[in-house]
This record gives sequence, C-alpha cells and structure tokens, in this order.
Amino acid sequence: MVRILVAEDDGDLNGTLVSALLREGYEAEGVADGEKALEALSEKKFDMLIADIMMPVMDGFALAERVRETDKQLPVLFLTALDDKASKQRGYRLGIDDYVAKPFDMDLLMLRVGALLRRANIERSRELVAGNLRMAEEEHTAYVDGEELPLTVREFDLLFKLLSYPRRTFTRRQLMDEFWDYDSSATSRTVDVYMAKLREKTAACTGFEIVTVHGLGYKAVLK
Repeated sequence: MVRILVAEDDGDLNGTLVSALLREGYEAEGVADGEKALEALSEKKFDMLIADIMMPVMDGFALAERVRETDKQLPVLFLTALDDKASKQRGYRLGIDDYVAKPFDMDLLMLRVGALLRRANIERSRELVAGNLRMAEEEHTAYVDGEELPLTVREFDLLFKLLSYPRRTFTRRQLMDEFWDYDSSATSRTVDVYMAKLREKTAACTGFEIVTVHGLGYKAVLK
C-alpha cells in the first residue's frame, strides 16, 4: 500500500489531510514539524511527502533540502499560504515536485496527489501498466496479455504520453509540437489519423480508452 507522510503544524488540517488520504485508500501518517518528519522518514519507507512551509522547529524549505540530500526520487508536495513567486522558485530549486496554495479544494488535492504518484512510479520503473497493456519505455515496446503490440515509434510515444496523464486533455497542437517536427507537413488531421490507428491497434486493451474531446484534442481515460 502507498504510504504518505503529512508534515503540517495545524493540528486540525493535519488530521483532515490524513483522513482524506485514508479515504482514498492510502496509508497516511501526520507529524507537526520538519524535524519529526525527518525522524519518520528515517524509520519507515514513505512513497510521498506532503509538507507545509511555515512550521516550527524546521520549516518546509529546510525539510525539503534535507530530504533531497539522501532521496532524489521521493515526491514532495508543498501546501502553504506562501503563494508568492519567490517562495515557489525557492521550493522548486530545492527539488519539490508540486506546490498547492492554501486554501485548497480537497478533491483537487487528492487528484494532484494521485498524479504525482503516477509520475513518480513511471520515472522509477520506466514502465506503464494499464489493464492488460504494459509499456516498457526503454525498450520502446508495448505488450498486450504478454504479446508484443506492433506500434511505430511515434505511436508508442503518443500512447505513452496519454497514459502518463490519464484524463488530461492534450490539444492537437500540443501533440503536434511535441511529436512532429516544426517543419513537417503534419496537420491536425495527421493527429486524428494516428489516434484512429492507435484505437484500432489497442482494441484488445481492457484498461483504458482514447477519448476525443471535441474541439480540443484527445485524452486517455482509465477503466
């Protein structure tokens, strides 16, 4: 089970966050400051750290700096009332992964947590699994029920992108800019043709579907 550590000195908010994470199916623990967070991280393996910046004893900046000295991969999300540009820049330079300003919507926060965990898993394993589909990025190979799926390099890259950010809509222009050269003859129709091919080739996949967002582009929706 995914284990998440919450470092927040506001006791009520700390408890609310831990309860919300538990409802989402995560294992969660709360501590009141950065020093206690470091102690917890040294005693157990956590898959994510959610931390306030303004904490007693050791603030979030110092905590992030200490964490990154020994762990470059742990996803770190800052929750804070410090919504100014300088604070955000400092946090990102220290190696945090995301920044959510208070007050925040709890449902949206849970979605951000899930997205961060998915990205971290993809970066660590370089693999992506959706139902009976497995994509190995280093091999640039996809498998359905253990059998290799015949995809071109561009088809693989497009599908990997969509599945890395499920439910996120990518416009045709975004996809063209990333996967086709600027001087190519690709048009929005080219993207449509590739998506049609991907739908045909992944028809036997059970874990997702490629959805057209009319007037915008495409997204992958997990089943």
